[in-house]
Amino acid sequence: EVQLVESGGGLVQPGGSLRLSCAASGFSFSNYALSWVRQAPGKGLEWVSTIHSGPGSTAYADSVKGRFTISRDNAKNMVNLQMNGLKREDTAVYYCELGRIRGQGTQVTVSS
Repeated sequence: EVQLVESGGGLVQPGGSLRLSCAASGFSFSNYALSWVRQAPGKGLEWVSTIHSGPGSTAYADSVKGRFTISRDNAKNMVNLQMNGLKREDTAVYYCELGRIRGQGTQVTVSS
């Protein structure tokens, strides 16, 4: 059974940083691309970033490009999202995603 467990969310001031982690199990981790998506209050899901298998090429939404960095540790079956320069509009529940499977999410709140 595929399991994705996110952690690392919290309350941070604008301009601050957070590092989200996703612990994955139940599949051959290194062979799959994984993504981070988010859902802000009252809005739909928004794709944030993807990291592919193999060389681990990455892609980012324009809204986070230059501020967020996705990475993966195939030895630990973890995917991380380093978020710097956080803005109020980054407030959302962040989910780790494999295909159409998502974890329970972790809340990120950017507020002064």
